[in-house]
Amino acid sequence: MSTATSAPALSVLDLVPVRAGQTSAQAVTASLALAQRADELGLRRYWFAEHHNMPAVASTTPPVLIAAAAARTSRIRVGSGGVMLPNHSPLVVAEQFAALEALAPGRIDLGLGRAPGSDPVITQLLRLSGTTSDVERFPEHVRDITRLVGAEGATVQFTSGGTYDVHATPAATSAPEVWLLGSSDYSAQLAASLGLPYVFANHFSGEGLQRALALYRTQYQPSEAHPEPRTFLTANVIAAPTADEAEERAVPQLRMMARLRQNRPLIPLETVERARAGASDFDALGEQIMASARSRWFVGTGEAVRTELAEFAARHGVDEVMISPIAASYESEPMDAAPGRIQTLELLAG
Repeated sequence: MSTATSAPALSVLDLVPVRAGQTSAQAVTASLALAQRADELGLRRYWFAEHHNMPAVASTTPPVLIAAAAARTSRIRVGSGGVMLPNHSPLVVAEQFAALEALAPGRIDLGLGRAPGSDPVITQLLRLSGTTSDVERFPEHVRDITRLVGAEGATVQFTSGGTYDVHATPAATSAPEVWLLGSSDYSAQLAASLGLPYVFANHFSGEGLQRALALYRTQYQPSEAHPEPRTFLTANVIAAPTADEAEERAVPQLRMMARLRQNRPLIPLETVERARAGASDFDALGEQIMASARSRWFVGTGEAVRTELAEFAARHGVDEVMISPIAASYESEPMDAAPGRIQTLELLAG
């Protein structure tokens, strides 16, 4: 367990943000440069989220981004945070991540979630080959994937008798590490019952964190691969040379959060200057949403944020924090880079 003075290991969660005027290609280029810098700085892992049809988010296909990041890094673990399993066939997910494991042996994480990652229309389009009732089969599909990616594979039992062996890859020598992700008691209890590592989506909500961790730890059923419960925390983070700059870089993401919570039309992420110009756009409820979100984020100088993250990790008994570096850009900053996000990693790793 961490102490108040020990620094937790740092990892990165990337949604591949898209700012106003930026192309998808530029956003991906910026994120891959960030992954390379995280590798150079010695961070533990780098995960891509799955979201769909959002103007400010380009992380629609984690396996593709993971492959690109793995090719540009040499040490850091790369993975999904996460693949929204009900959107996909379990066999396809298993095959994709078995192939990734073959590309970067010992460096692949497969984080699985059961949320749709978008609105109901997109959810239906993603599931044209199946039904939305597959959400109810989530535990079964998680078990299937853990078997399929292993060297022994899985066995299909026919009702008429007989069996059929299925492997995600012909001759696996290692397997991606499977993590269960969620923001509810359900996901914590499922991870505990399956003996899997678990991550609570604290960066998105923060509500129910302590209860979810307690349920996971007290109900944990040891597995061969994971005899002890294993978890870490996620957090929205911005570090800058000055507290004022950090606060400025936070405003566009706070405004995006208010838009999302109030069901307003979503737009590409604003620059700091555009966010300043629209300061009066939100009503009292919108301002309250932003204030509530800001109270849970870690924003400030590198030294201040490092201290806060260490205290946060110690309070919840973890030795790792996965940061979502959400620093927005200034108008003058290049479209194919993310100086504020790289700065965040450098200040925290230093």
